[in-house]
Amino acid sequence: MLSYTYLLINFFTVFICFIFSFHHKIKFNKHFGAFFAASFIIGSVFIIWDAWFTKIGVWWFNDKYITGIKILQLPIEEVLFFICIPFSCLFTYFCLDKFFKLDWKPVPEKIFVIISILITLSIGLYFNEKIYTSLTFITTACSLFVLYFVLKSRWIGKASFIYLLLMPGFLLVNGILTGTGLESPIVNYNQNDFIGVRIFTIPIEDTIYGYELILWNIYLFLKFKK
Repeated sequence: MLSYTYLLINFFTVFICFIFSFHHKIKFNKHFGAFFAASFIIGSVFIIWDAWFTKIGVWWFNDKYITGIKILQLPIEEVLFFICIPFSCLFTYFCLDKFFKLDWKPVPEKIFVIISILITLSIGLYFNEKIYTSLTFITTACSLFVLYFVLKSRWIGKASFIYLLLMPGFLLVNGILTGTGLESPIVNYNQNDFIGVRIFTIPIEDTIYGYELILWNIYLFLKFKK
């Protein structure tokens, strides 16, 4: 039964959101096509990144908690992660945006984006010898710049606030993956490749990695939804 642990984490992450997608007041199911198109494109990029980091030993997976089925040398559960997590996050974004007024005013949002770019870029450059830290923070800085200043996305403030609201769920899921409540972690990290700051058992880099993943999923989802 332990071999289904990661698979069950994915299942329970997405199950409730999937059921409520068909609610007559939400109707997120009408946008499944947009979601899967966005998820496929963005997920492919992150899966390649994931496979590369696995190959060079930045992180690896505990065989005790996975079924053993692999794609690109990644556990099938890890591939499903890039569908299940974005689905739950996008469903939450869709619902909150539908029922609440969460848009930011232009000036505060611009200030937030600029400060976020400067902070993430500075951290990425300062810890340039730590590949997980450096690549994650620098690409997030670049993503924020491109999304806001090039692609003119004016929902980053709102998306960032919703991502903050999702943090308890993120900490629960990633906490289990990184060892909370288990004898050993499902996902293990090379201590030489990240700065070592953790939220409970979760490397701080994971929160930024997830943030970048969700931002790009939202961007393409909104494009395809039109």
